[in-house]
Amino acid sequence: MKICFPTETLSGLNSMVFEHFGSAPAFVIVDTDSMKVEEVQNGDLHHSHGMCQPLKALGGRAVDAIAVSGIGMGALSKLQAQGIRVYRAANGTVQQNVDLVKNGKLPQFDARFTCAGHAAGGCGHC
Repeated sequence: MKICFPTETLSGLNSMVFEHFGSAPAFVIVDTDSMKVEEVQNGDLHHSHGMCQPLKALGGRAVDAIAVSGIGMGALSKLQAQGIRVYRAANGTVQQNVDLVKNGKLPQFDARFTCAGHAAGGCGHC
């Protein structure tokens, strides 16, 4: 399974998972079968709030899942409509979150925890 993690820096499996999908500077994609790592700059970094284009952000790369601490309802819906699972990431590194997914301990993201905007204080993960 290929899982994408939003990150602030590109440090492979040691990258810390970034809190928000759309505003993450970069992404680390891990193939959990081979543990091959691909690093990608966010191709949609400067979008308006609520206008995130997740597949554009990934530069068209195909993934099976995304693991993130925070994501807006629009991005979550777009990903789910494409058949991409969205997991609620734990604080920590990409490697720690990969281990959690492999052990079935990372829950799928629930819509009630999506970000409604920070100015409104509507971030469910904060």
